[in-house]
Amino acid sequence: MPVPILLVTGFLGAGKTTVVNHLLAHAEGRRIAAVVNDFGAINIDAELVAGASDGVVSLSNGCICCSLEGDLLRTLAALLRRDPRPEFIVIETSGVADPSDIVRNLMDPMIWREAPLETVLCVVDTTTTEEALNDALLRSQLRAADVVALSKVDLVDAAGRAKLRDVVRALRPAAVVVDALHGEVPAALLFPADLDRVPAPREMGPRRPAVDRFETLSWTSEHLVSLPRLQQAIGRLAPKLARAKGLFETVEQPGRLTVFQLAGGRATLAPGGALPAGALPAGVARARMVFIAEIGVLSTAEIDRVMEACIEAG
Repeated sequence: MPVPILLVTGFLGAGKTTVVNHLLAHAEGRRIAAVVNDFGAINIDAELVAGASDGVVSLSNGCICCSLEGDLLRTLAALLRRDPRPEFIVIETSGVADPSDIVRNLMDPMIWREAPLETVLCVVDTTTTEEALNDALLRSQLRAADVVALSKVDLVDAAGRAKLRDVVRALRPAAVVVDALHGEVPAALLFPADLDRVPAPREMGPRRPAVDRFETLSWTSEHLVSLPRLQQAIGRLAPKLARAKGLFETVEQPGRLTVFQLAGGRATLAPGGALPAGALPAGVARARMVFIAEIGVLSTAEIDRVMEACIEAG
């Protein structure tokens, strides 16, 4: 029996991982396999986690999650060989990926026969500015969508949401547009009720040349991070960033991890839990940050200079 694929796309920080987390945590008996670029971002409730092996996290509700490393088609083939076989596969793309390229790969006859693409879901941050909506990559993501999920709807008034809906409908009239507070998207829109039905292949537009726009830079430290200093550092870097995330111990709460996220110009901090036995595993830095920016906008030297100012030496 074919295994339908749900492709989740959307710009950096739109809320794709929140949607995938919600799908896995509310599988309602479905065996879902999630393939994600940023494996560490999946944050399923602890009671759902059953174990991990071969780069795959098994969940006690029958779902699994694995990291997309290397060739997508090879990853899908490995999932289809699993026993029991998943009933659905969710692929979360990178925020800088053009879904048309991924869709084209999924049209491979060998993959289509076993795992046809059922639905393309595009997650859009409702706070996205009018200028940002003109971004060519974001528009390509929207034009590929069957369903558009508007995230962070609680941060925008009714007029702002209506304006965004008009833009989405103009770009993709056939798409179903839904509000997705906390990542909640109706499963009926994403998964077919009839598992025996095979969707029709999609018409592919002309292949566009790939253009590298973004780069990833990282920063690590073996020292504790001062939260007030971190806020100052992020304030200096934020205008140049498309996305940032990190995991670190703080001066204010040693022995506990803090999760940092920057998306859509908004920074958030959340508890990451206590460290195992009060210490990190060998080889893992005490503070780890990843920054995504347009190529050439930021340098490693600038990040090091700014971030070094927010650590507590000791």
